[in-house]
Amino acid sequence: MTAAARVLELLVERGETLAVAESLTGGLVAAELTSVPGASHSFRGSVTAYATPLKRELLGVDGALLAARGAVDPDVARQMATGVRRVLGADWGLATTGVAGPEPQDGKPVGTVYVAVAGPDGAENVTALRLNGGRADIRSESVRSVLALLCAELGKNARAQDTERNGGN
Repeated sequence: MTAAARVLELLVERGETLAVAESLTGGLVAAELTSVPGASHSFRGSVTAYATPLKRELLGVDGALLAARGAVDPDVARQMATGVRRVLGADWGLATTGVAGPEPQDGKPVGTVYVAVAGPDGAENVTALRLNGGRADIRSESVRSVLALLCAELGKNARAQDTERNGGN
């Protein structure tokens, strides 16, 4: 089973939804998710905010943060995930931002990527990646990594819910 299929299966089991904000991946995460039959049961949609101003205008990323640090930043990734969750009305939000190359961006080297997840009850997680390879490799690994991050978060969240249902034991 692919990571996308597993994510969607977990979301359907939980009756939850997902939205995605993408920068360097340019829609590849959404494409991976929608390649799975039945994705519409839990996938709400995506925003490809490739241009930096769109991160602020569409997703609500803090303009001062973008001006100070640029778009390739862990806090930008976190705000993108939170923003897409809010804008598209989803339980979970994913985000990708980074430098796929061939040139550095905002003083960050090629292969610098941040993937983020934001979910119910304040659940947030951002992972910094330092990826090697060409542009296609970096983008592909970013997709794999953000889906793996959500799988892990859904697994943690499910264990917490099970503990609560079973009296904390």
